[in-house]
Amino acid sequence: MAGNKIALVSLSVALLLLLGCAAGGAPDGGAATEGGGNAGAGNATGNGTGGMANTVQKVEVIHFHGTHQCYSCITVGDYAGETVNRYFAREMAEGKVTFAHVNAELPENWELAEKYGVASASLWIGVYDDAGFHKEQNTKVWYKISNREEYMSYLKGIIEKRLDGDFS
Repeated sequence: MAGNKIALVSLSVALLLLLGCAAGGAPDGGAATEGGGNAGAGNATGNGTGGMANTVQKVEVIHFHGTHQCYSCITVGDYAGETVNRYFAREMAEGKVTFAHVNAELPENWELAEKYGVASASLWIGVYDDAGFHKEQNTKVWYKISNREEYMSYLKGIIEKRLDGDFS
């Protein structure tokens, strides 16, 4: 029975990643959050604290992808990694910011993919602060891949806000 569940989860993740990539990336222009709203509608848990900052311990930036990636999927991940490495080297050395490319189709990554609620190739930001864990899928980056500097400036601003405890 456990083997069937693992196979079903594996197949589901693989199909969702494949469909997300084949569909050309992001389904919309917003940043989906754990609370189901838009990132501008309060913090990532949807409790509406907006500008009330908590002490942030860590920000994770994760590029989830499948085994076979299209140009857009690769670019989203590459630009995210470049952004984090260029602008947050000190925070990475301190362990306050992390970045990873994670193949959500591999069994060893299923738990992390499930934690984030991965449904397709995507860029997620996870924040650990005094209030707990907040996650958000940032879909706007898909629309910025034609301009590396615009993408990096945008993502840098988002990460800076999350480091400050700002989820607006």
